Amino acid sequence: MTDVDIAIAAARAGARVLLHYWERLNKDDADLKARNDWVSDADRESEQAIVAAIREHCADDAFLGEESGRSAGSSTRTWVIDPLDGTSNYLQHFPVWSVSIALRREVETIAGVIYEPLRDLFFTAERGAGAFRNGERMRVSSHDRVEASFLATGFPFRAQEYVESYVAIFTDIIRVSKGVRRAGSAALDLAYTAAGVFDGFFEMHLAPWDVAAGALLVTEAGGVVTDFSGGQRWLERGNIVGATPGVHAELLRVIARHTNEDALDHRKGSRSNL
Repeated sequence: MTDVDIAIAAARAGARVLLHYWERLNKDDADLKARNDWVSDADRESEQAIVAAIREHCADDAFLGEESGRSAGSSTRTWVIDPLDGTSNYLQHFPVWSVSIALRREVETIAGVIYEPLRDLFFTAERGAGAFRNGERMRVSSHDRVEASFLATGFPFRAQEYVESYVAIFTDIIRVSKGVRRAGSAALDLAYTAAGVFDGFFEMHLAPWDVAAGALLVTEAGGVVTDFSGGQRWLERGNIVGATPGVHAELLRVIARHTNEDALDHRKGSRSNL
């Protein structure tokens, strides 16, 4: 099996758990990990199923999961797992959530899979081999400007110190874009950017498991992914812009009016677990 095949099988294993719980859960069945950060039995059991499925084929690899944290391995490879991206949506029965699995070799992401169980859609990528939706090659859109663009975003509701800067950026963008959507699953936002549905995506204060797979999808589909200053600290810092080349360049110019990575560094410590 290829690494993508392994990730697909693991995502299906995790999704079986999630679909078993779907519409049986509500917010009262979840625990609060931190402010506005919920976790349920569905998250935990999905991650356990994913890790078990991968370990059948990759016993020496390490794991970094949202719920279980880091487990060591003897190889140079680490599986980065979000067993349920969009937990709040899931608990409220809003049908936008996904499973995200990325594989990193040392400091490079080499494979990524995002699965949308309710639509049975797989978004997959291998470094250097392109990005695909259910086996059909994906490309980012041809739109090259923020003006009249269709964008995705997420609100920094877990990091209130970012709200002022975020709102200023958001205000400039909504004045010229065609539309901005906040659906609640960063993994799917990036997957749909890779598929050309969105022209770009930006968000602050995300974790590695939120974006590792999706960022590879975007770059393999012809897009550009950086942090808020145009560098490569997006996985470490959690501030990410992924878009078509033209939209990406303009988004960075908008962001630069209001903040940059050095300024954000003073507000929050590193979120990297890699």
